[in-house]
Amino acid sequence: MRIAGALQVLLCCSLLLAWPGQGVQAGQVLTTIHKASPGAAAVAQGSNGSVSSAPTSSRVVLCPDDVELVKSPPGGGGRAGLNRDAALLEQRITARSAVVVDPTTGRLLFALNPDQPRQPASTIKIVTALIAMQSLRDQELVSTSARAARMPRSKIYLQAGRSYRAGDLINATLLSSANDASVALAERIAGSEAAFARLMTSKARAMGATNTVIHNSNGLTARGQQSTARDLAIILHRSMQNPEFARRLGTTSASTNFGQTLRTNNRALWQINGAEGGKTGFTRAARQTYVGKFKRGNQELIVALMGSDTMWEDVGQLVEYGFRQLRDGTMVAAAPVDAAFTQRGPAGGSVASLTILSNAAKSGL
Repeated sequence: MRIAGALQVLLCCSLLLAWPGQGVQAGQVLTTIHKASPGAAAVAQGSNGSVSSAPTSSRVVLCPDDVELVKSPPGGGGRAGLNRDAALLEQRITARSAVVVDPTTGRLLFALNPDQPRQPASTIKIVTALIAMQSLRDQELVSTSARAARMPRSKIYLQAGRSYRAGDLINATLLSSANDASVALAERIAGSEAAFARLMTSKARAMGATNTVIHNSNGLTARGQQSTARDLAIILHRSMQNPEFARRLGTTSASTNFGQTLRTNNRALWQINGAEGGKTGFTRAARQTYVGKFKRGNQELIVALMGSDTMWEDVGQLVEYGFRQLRDGTMVAAAPVDAAFTQRGPAGGSVASLTILSNAAKSGL
């Protein structure tokens, strides 16, 4: 019986190896270089502090459900352009997509699936808050609808029918990632959240985030809603050119006129040297998402990641990699330049242009 079973296994393997087809298919046998689980890879540290890791290889048979899980190479191209440090970093992080950008030159220092569309989660609230800042004065009152008050956590528990100052709701959106505050602002500015979402998409496109489509103001999972790591980096970079926005996003806490103290979810502000501001996000569909700006001396980085299971570890490694590349300088000159980061001026247009976009959003365009 054992011999017969072994013969059956050998016959199945022979058939699979002979399976015809192109690209990645269900049933195809692949020799893969894959990430090892934490602690499983053989890692050696040299006397100069460098770390080397030998990736493990194995032959795997793809089941139908596995095909979509195969990662594409960074930037959609081959791995020939990866330097050793970048290849090692890609194995260490759990993020499905990520970018590290030098915003002063637009050079892309690291890219893992930078244009892969994914659910953005609450990182998209950057656009919500920026539009609100450019559309409303801090002292303006914003009424809370029953729909806004019913939004799920995270929230600051706004009461239906009560009005709140716009400045407090903007801070709640950026620091506490409040879904109810985001919807209240959206309804106040555009009349409905759906109309505001169209305005957000127009705003993102105006900033250069051409692969972003937004269907709500708070980033809760929605069919067809998407952004990319590259787009999130562009959106944050353009938004941080607004000094007041940058000040708010870099704040760890803020008091409201209705007695609450808002605290940021961005622990990078006190855990990572040089953090200037950032936005976190999480949903089951999106996993952990993050985009942030960092500055050490006269060197700056924008780091964005999506689909992570170990977000803060990933952020720390991406930041250190980026500044190490800038200090070394040997790979920076060869890094591709993204022109979207070299644009200057208002983030996506003036308040006047926002009024035009808002009218278009209300009309359903």
